Amino acid sequence: MNQEKDLKTILNNLHYSDDAKVLQQMSAHTKMVMSRMKGIRRKVVVMSGKGGVGKSMTTVNLALAFARMGQRVGLLDVDINGPCVPLMLGMRGKELVETPEGVMPPTGPLNIKVASMDFLLQDNAPVRWKGPMDLSPVWLGMTEMNVIREFLSDMVWGELDYLLADLPPGAAADKPPLLVGLIPDLAGAVVVTTPSEVASNVVQKSIAYAQELGIEILGVVENMSQYRCPSCGEENALFEGDTESMCEVLGLPLLGRIPFDRTFARTFDKGEPIVNGDNPTVAKFQDIAKKIHTLLDYQQVVAGK
Repeated sequence: MNQEKDLKTILNNLHYSDDAKVLQQMSAHTKMVMSRMKGIRRKVVVMSGKGGVGKSMTTVNLALAFARMGQRVGLLDVDINGPCVPLMLGMRGKELVETPEGVMPPTGPLNIKVASMDFLLQDNAPVRWKGPMDLSPVWLGMTEMNVIREFLSDMVWGELDYLLADLPPGAAADKPPLLVGLIPDLAGAVVVTTPSEVASNVVQKSIAYAQELGIEILGVVENMSQYRCPSCGEENALFEGDTESMCEVLGLPLLGRIPFDRTFARTFDKGEPIVNGDNPTVAKFQDIAKKIHTLLDYQQVVAGK
């Protein structure tokens, strides 16, 4: 009986009294998303399937790399429960601004526009989900998806060359199909892994799942490929895996290898992103961004667009 009351409460909050009109509201949201997306040339998701591989760090640095190339860039932090993009970009404390046209995302380094749940939280407050989702993970998933849908439909991105979406850690099986449904002209996905056999095993499953959904995999980024000594600059392997062989088996390009650079990582932990190109790790991200840009240019020519 309590669950029935909870369901009625949710439906009432959606301003409709029956399922058909709930679908009508979702359809209206989807149409609004499509309208918002019209001014964005390329939409790319950054995913993994395995937590702890440095996916957010990769997304942030790809956004900076594209911006250095003169591209207009937006970054959507889809990690609802653990948003960290604003911290890495030194944007903590900024706010989403509501206007008659919609919600304006704040601008960060190199004029990158960022939308994140972090802008709606006070200090280090966690995201608390209350209600029927305490009883069932199904409700939690639905609520998270509705938040993402609202983010996409309300955000005024304007004219962009690239919108990068940083997907949540772990499998997060509900997020890729949601984004595919809301952004049917998705350019593709960049997959992040480490050379660890454990990570590679999980990432391969995530790649297979994304391909089943029709998401094109643009390539793989191997993060933490080596450890760079902060004193002498010498690089040594951290793991024994072989990402290159995995890519060959899957028929995917290895876009680049990023070493674990303690000095580099520390700057983002402090919210002091490196915006210039005078850094060996930045140069590697720049090379990866150029490869992605060239690949998408080629695909556009082939498609005759």
